[in-house]
Amino acid sequence: MPLYGVLEHRGRRSGKVYRTPVVVRAVDDGFIVPMPWGLGTDWYRNVNAAGGCSIRWNGRDYTLVEPEVINNAATAAPAFSKSQRAAMRRFGIEYALHLRQRSQAA
Repeated sequence: MPLYGVLEHRGRRSGKVYRTPVVVRAVDDGFIVPMPWGLGTDWYRNVNAAGGCSIRWNGRDYTLVEPEVINNAATAAPAFSKSQRAAMRRFGIEYALHLRQRSQAA
């Protein structure tokens, strides 16, 4: 399973399309994206303002909605392997973003 995906989002002020490589983990209803730089990144602020984005992962595009911040890395931990969880702790990653596939969103 590839560890990286490309998150496509639109600038909240400029309207410009951006593509940002991110670590992604597929889960039953979408993806979890660890946020090593927290909530201040432009890509997160753009995704949050738009209410979604798309991710190209494993050769396929996914339309994602309902961005939800997981503010406790332990909550996101089950989606990651033991070594990935250790890396998240080592790098002090406290947040992750849960994005749901549009067809599976409530």
